[in-house]
Amino acid sequence: MANTTSGTTTFDKTFSIDEIVEEAFERLGIQQVSGYQLKTSRRSLNIMLQEWGNRGIHYWEIGELDLDLIEGQAEYKFFRSSGDGTSATSNPNGVYGISDVLEAQLRSNRTATDQSDSPMTKVDRSTYAAFSNKLSKGTPNQYWVQRFIDHVSISVYPTPDSTNASKDMHFYYIKRIQDIGAYTNATDMPFRFIPCMVSGLAYYLSMKYAPQMTQPMKLFYEDELQRALQEDGSASSTYITPKAYYPGT
Repeated sequence: MANTTSGTTTFDKTFSIDEIVEEAFERLGIQQVSGYQLKTSRRSLNIMLQEWGNRGIHYWEIGELDLDLIEGQAEYKFFRSSGDGTSATSNPNGVYGISDVLEAQLRSNRTATDQSDSPMTKVDRSTYAAFSNKLSKGTPNQYWVQRFIDHVSISVYPTPDSTNASKDMHFYYIKRIQDIGAYTNATDMPFRFIPCMVSGLAYYLSMKYAPQMTQPMKLFYEDELQRALQEDGSASSTYITPKAYYPGT
């Protein structure tokens, strides 16, 4: 009789933080992890996930939001956590942990069958600073994103007038990777990133407990992380059309 398969694909959700720590230490030849080693491992994991924020876009951390626009209001703030902001205009829709905005549209009739989107252009600081009257009213078609330590600020231009205040700014944003938290927690990432997470923790811990293994651990880590980053996202077709140019005679 042939052996049966498990029928499950939930390993990444049952592979808890303490097991990741044990696996990383075992790769360094260390058994029987102590209480302090668990503590320092969790700290290293959180530091590593912060560093992943510098590795480009992680597509499982892309969210979308319909922001209710307010007539005459230019700036909308999104704080890192519920304890950071106290303003009444902070964190519309209760969304926290926004890192950046990728693209946005002005959306009308959000829940109706005649819903309509108009693209909005992301501008830099110099462009926004050049606007003479940043509170002028009209149809919002541009936005500027400021990234602070504890919050992200989105400024729209022009500010909504009475006919556009009922519309939404629909945008896609980058979320921060969640903290590790309790040792019994699962990880906030897809299964493809579990191997490089373990390798990365082994690399970070090698600098503390096995310096002679740091270089090979780094090579394993970077190799697995690169493969995971290449596999992340959703593939789509790309079409390149040459530009026709006919010089004058």
